[in-house]
Amino acid sequence: MQVIGVKDAAVLEEVAAELGRDRQVLRLADGSLRTHDDQGFELAFRVTTREPLDLPAEKVNAPYHPGRALNAIGVSEDMPAKPRTLSHVVLFVPDLEGALGFYRDRLGFRLTDTLTGAGPFLRPQGNSDHHTHFFIRTPPYMQGIEHLAFHLGGPTELMLAGSRMMRQGFESFWGPGRHKFGSNWFWYFKSPLGCNVEFDADMDIHDDDWAPREAPMGAEASQAFLMQWREKWSPGPGPKKD
Repeated sequence: MQVIGVKDAAVLEEVAAELGRDRQVLRLADGSLRTHDDQGFELAFRVTTREPLDLPAEKVNAPYHPGRALNAIGVSEDMPAKPRTLSHVVLFVPDLEGALGFYRDRLGFRLTDTLTGAGPFLRPQGNSDHHTHFFIRTPPYMQGIEHLAFHLGGPTELMLAGSRMMRQGFESFWGPGRHKFGSNWFWYFKSPLGCNVEFDADMDIHDDDWAPREAPMGAEASQAFLMQWREKWSPGPGPKKD
C-alpha cells in the first residue's frame, strides 16, 4: 500500500471528496484515508508528520570550494550509511494512460520527464524531488511493484551501503551507476520482498517552471555511466614474462 502525505486536514478533505465521487474511501480511526487507484493499487492518505533527522548530508571538497572541515576525512569503512527517506516507487501498470491520468489529473501530480517505451516520471505538488513515482507499461500478468527506492546521504553512503549488501549475499540487479533523468546515483538489488530495492542519492529537484524532457527507453537514456562492484582490487605489474 502506498501512503501519500498531504500538508493539512483541509487537503485531506479535498482528496476524500474528489476520490469519493467514484470509489469507496474509508476514513480510519487515526484520521487517515484508505482507497485504491484506477489500477487497483491500495492507497492511503494522511497529514504529513515529519521528524527531525540528525544525519548530515555528504560534504564534497572541490578546488576553491572545500566542503569538509580541515583534517576531516571523507570516508571510513565503518561510517553510517542509512536510508533517510523513501525516495520513490516504480510500478508495472498495464494501463499506462489510465495510471498517468489518475495521478496527474485526479491527484495533481506533476510530470517531470518521460522515457518513451516505458513511462512517465511523476512528483506530487508538495515534493520537489525529480520523481516519487515511475510507471512502466507491462502486460496485465506483470502488474505490481517493480522496485522501492531509498534516499541515502550521498554517493559515498550509497557505495558503502551497496557494498555491505553484497557482503551479506544480496544479488546486485543493476549498478552502481548514475541515472540521466533525475541525475540520482543508483544501485539496485534483488530482495526477499517480491520486488527489487534501490539505494539512491543526489536526485535533482524541480518546481513547476521545469520543462519535461522525453527520450527513448534504453541504456543510453537510463544511465550516464555504470560500474561493476568487486570486493577489493589493487593495481600492480602485469603478468611476468618468460
